[in-house]
Amino acid sequence: MARVDVRPDGRARDRRAVPLLAICLAVGLTVVAVPVRATAAPAATRVAATEPAAEPGGDTPTAEPTDAGPVPTEAPPTTAPPPQTTPPAAPTEPAATTAAPPETAPTTAAPTTAAPPPVRPPAPAPDPPASPAGVRVTTDDITLTPAYWNAPSTVSTLRVTITNTGTTPARIRLAYTLPAGLTDAGTRGCAAAGGDGEHRCGEWASAPGARFSALLRVRVAGDAWRRMPLGGSVRVTANAPGANAPVGDDEGFAVLFPPGPPVPGIRVDAGEVSFDIGGVASGLDVSLDNTGRVDADGRIEVILPAGVTVPAPPAGCVPVTPDRTRCELGTVAAGRGARLRLPVSATPEAQRRAPLAGAVLGQLDPPSGRTRQVQMSFRITAAAALATPVAAPPAPTGSQGVLAADAPAGGADGGDGSVRRTAVLLIVISTLLVVFALALAIASLRRRLAAPGGGPTTAPTE
Repeated sequence: MARVDVRPDGRARDRRAVPLLAICLAVGLTVVAVPVRATAAPAATRVAATEPAAEPGGDTPTAEPTDAGPVPTEAPPTTAPPPQTTPPAAPTEPAATTAAPPETAPTTAAPTTAAPPPVRPPAPAPDPPASPAGVRVTTDDITLTPAYWNAPSTVSTLRVTITNTGTTPARIRLAYTLPAGLTDAGTRGCAAAGGDGEHRCGEWASAPGARFSALLRVRVAGDAWRRMPLGGSVRVTANAPGANAPVGDDEGFAVLFPPGPPVPGIRVDAGEVSFDIGGVASGLDVSLDNTGRVDADGRIEVILPAGVTVPAPPAGCVPVTPDRTRCELGTVAAGRGARLRLPVSATPEAQRRAPLAGAVLGQLDPPSGRTRQVQMSFRITAAAALATPVAAPPAPTGSQGVLAADAPAGGADGGDGSVRRTAVLLIVISTLLVVFALALAIASLRRRLAAPGGGPTTAPTE
C-alpha cells in the first residue's frame, strides 16, 4: 500500500514561530515596565513628603494669661530701626570623604537559614502644625558718659528693635526688666508690672516682615555704679490668627559705666570680651596705669556676671568667689602701667543671654597716702546670641519611612543608588531579550523564504 508523507510547509513553521515571538516580546516589555515603576514610586513618595500640614484656623487671644497687673492700652512710639547686620555664619565642617566598598560577586550557594521577617517600627506621632507667628528682638546697651559722675542721676535711652518674622500679621507686646539702680523714666505706653524692675508695654499691630525700633527711657541712679556689673533683659511676644500659642524671643542688655569715680593718679581700662560661634572667647585685656608721682602696689579685681568665669587664672591671680577674680600686680612705678590678659569662659545659657556686662576694679596703694581706686564696666558679646533660631514657623518634616525631597538616604551613593543600578540592569536584560526575539523572527522569515515550495510526495510502492 502506498504511504503518503506530508511535510509541513512554510506556513506551518510560521504558525509555530509566532507564539514564541509573542512570548519573548511580552517578557521583554514586562521587564522594562518593572524598573520604571520601581523608580517612579520613590519620587512620588518624596514629593508627597514636602507638602505642608494644614494649619488650624481661628484667632488666638492676645492676652498673656501668666502676666499679672494692668496692661497698658497704648503702644510705645516707634522710630526707624538701625541698619541690619548679618550675624556670623556658623563654620561648616568639611564633608567626610568615604570610599565606596568594593563590590563582591554574588555567591550561588543558598543560605542555610532563612532570614527573620522584618520588624516594622511603631508609627511616629504626627508632626505639630506649623505656626504662622514669628518674632525677633535685638537690643542696644545703656552706655553712660563721664558726665554721669557729676549728676545725682542720669536719663538714658535703650533702643529695642523688633522684627515680625512670621507669615501673617501679628499683635506684638514688649516687656523688660531693669536691674537695681535703674528705673523707668516715663516711657509712653509702658508701665511697671509688679516688683523686681518688671515693666510691660502695649501692643503693636505688625505686618509680616515689619521691622521697627522703640526707645525706652531709663533713669540711672547716681550710686548705681556701686552695684556694677549691671544688666537687664527685654522680651517680646507675638500672637497671630491661626497660631496655637504665642511665640516669643528675648535678649539681654548691658549697663556700661565709664571709668570712675574720677580719682587723680590712676587709670584703668578693659577691652570687650567676644565669644565666637564655637563658644571660644578672645580673652579679657585689662590695664592699670599709675599716673601719679609715687610708686604704688597695684591690684585688679574682675567681676563677671552669672555663667561667666575665669577658668585658669594666670600667675598672680586667684578666684575670690565664683564671679570674682583678684590679681596682685606688684609695684607699679609712677608713670608706668601693668597689663594683664585673663582667659574667660561662659556657659551656653550665658552666651545666649548676651550682651552682658562685667566690671573691673583697679586699685593703687602707695606706701604713704590714700589708696586710689577706680572701676569701670566692659561688654561681653557672643555670636551664639545672634545665631539663636528665630521664633518662626517650623519647616514640615517627613514621617518615618518617607524621605524628604532634598534629603538623601544613608550610603555613599544615596538611597536611590541601588534602585538605579537595579533598574539599569533590568533594562539591559530586557533589551537583550527583545533583540533575541527579533533575531528569532528574522531567522524564521529567512527559512521561510529559502525553503522550496512543494506539495505532498508519494513514497514508492513496495
